[in-house]
Amino acid sequence: MSKDLFKDYVPEILEYDEEVDGSGEYKVRDEHLNTKENLLEKIRKAKAAAKGNKTTFRQNIRTENEEK
Repeated sequence: MSKDLFKDYVPEILEYDEEVDGSGEYKVRDEHLNTKENLLEKIRKAKAAAKGNKTTFRQNIRTENEEK
C-alpha cells in the first residue's frame, strides 16, 4: 500500500536560507542564558557580602498540635 502512495513522489531540493530559517536563534538564547547565569552569580555574591558573617537564629515553629 505504501508503495502505491509514494510511487510518484519526487524529493524536492530546498534552498537553505539562514535569515529565513532562523538558525541564529540558538545563539541569542545561549547569550541570554549566559547573561542570566552571570547576573544570578553576581546577585548571590552581593547578597552574601551584604549578609556578612551574621548568623541568624530562628525560633522553632509552633504548631497547633504542640502540647503546652
